[in-house]
Amino acid sequence: MPKCPEMARRSFNIFSLSFLDVMACGLGATILFLMIISAQVRLKAERASEELLAEAGSLDQQLREARSNLSRLQAGPVSSPEAAAAQIEKLRRQIADMREKVAAQSGDSIAQKESPEQLRADIQRLEEGMGRLTASQQPPGSGSRVRSFVGDGNRQYLTGMQMGGKRVVILVDASASMLARTYVNVVRYRAMPEARKRKAPKWRQVVAAVDWLTTQLEPGTRFQLYVFNEEAHSVVAGSDGNWLEAGAAGTLERAVSELRKVVPDKGTSLLNAFAALQQLKPAPDNIYLLTDGLPTQGKQAPGGVTQVKPAQRTTFFNQAVRELPGRVPVNVLLYPIDGDPDAAGFFWRLAIASKGSFLTPSRDWP
Repeated sequence: MPKCPEMARRSFNIFSLSFLDVMACGLGATILFLMIISAQVRLKAERASEELLAEAGSLDQQLREARSNLSRLQAGPVSSPEAAAAQIEKLRRQIADMREKVAAQSGDSIAQKESPEQLRADIQRLEEGMGRLTASQQPPGSGSRVRSFVGDGNRQYLTGMQMGGKRVVILVDASASMLARTYVNVVRYRAMPEARKRKAPKWRQVVAAVDWLTTQLEPGTRFQLYVFNEEAHSVVAGSDGNWLEAGAAGTLERAVSELRKVVPDKGTSLLNAFAALQQLKPAPDNIYLLTDGLPTQGKQAPGGVTQVKPAQRTTFFNQAVRELPGRVPVNVLLYPIDGDPDAAGFFWRLAIASKGSFLTPSRDWP
C-alpha cells in the first residue's frame, strides 16, 4: 500500500530561510552597535582635543604675557623698589601657575611630554631671567651667595645636605642611564637626537639640581664641576686638575651653561671619576655626587660583555671607593633607576663612612 505524501518524513536543514534571517538580523545589530560605539569614541576624542587645544592656547597666552612683563622689567628702571617687587611677585605667580598646568598636562609616554617639556624650557628661561632681575634689585651687600636660584616654594631647599666647603667638587654622572628612570626608556632615548636627549626629564632635573647647588657656594670658594661616564673631565674646557674661583665674573654661569650642553652617553666608571679628583691640589674638602646607580665598569669597559652582573657592579664600586681622596665627605644625590636595588645601600654607606650625607630628591625638586 503506497504511503501518503503528507506522512512522508520531512528532512531538517539548519540553513533554512528562517535561520539565515535570524543570523542576518544578529549581524546587523552587531554592526549597528559597533557604529554607535565608534561614533561616541570619536565624539569624546574631539572634545578632549578641543579642551587640550584651549589649555595650550591659555598657556601660550600666559607665556607671552610673562615674557612681556620680564622684558619690561629688564628694559629700564622702575619707579620704586616696591613697584619692582610687586612686578617680580606677579611674574613669579605666573610662572608657578604655568608650572602647575604643565605638570597637569604631562603624561607617561614620551610623545605626550613633547609639548609640556617645550613649555618647561620656556619657563626655565623665564625663571633664570627673573632670578637675574631679582638679584639686580637687591642692594649691595644684601646677600652672600654668588648666584641666585628661583625655585617653586620651599622645594628649592635641601634638608640634611651638608652644604659648604672651601674647595668643592660637584661630580655629575653623565652616562646613558641618566636619560630616564627605567631601562626601557633609556633605550628609547638613546635612539633620539642629541637635542631631545638634553630635554629628558631626569637629566634636566639633575642639571637643575647642579644649578641650585652652585647658588650655595660662598664668595671665595674654589670649585670644580666634573661630568663622568667612561671617562671624567671638567665641563669647563682646559680646567681639568685646576680649581676655579666661584667669585670670578661669570665662572659659575659658564660652568652651568656648559653642563646644559652635555649629552648623557656610554657606561659608568666611578673609578675614573674618583681618580680624576686626585689631580686637584690641594684636595677637595667637600664632594657632591649626583648619580643613579652602581658603576658598570672599572678602569676599562669589560670586553665582550653585554650585561654586567650585580656582583661585578659591586666590585667596580669598591674599587672606585679606594680611589677617593682621604677624609673627604661625599654627599650623594641618588636618582634611582629600576633594576639596581643595591645602589641605595652602597651609596648610603659611602656617605655615612665619609661623614657626608645621602638624599634621593623628589621628582619635583628643585
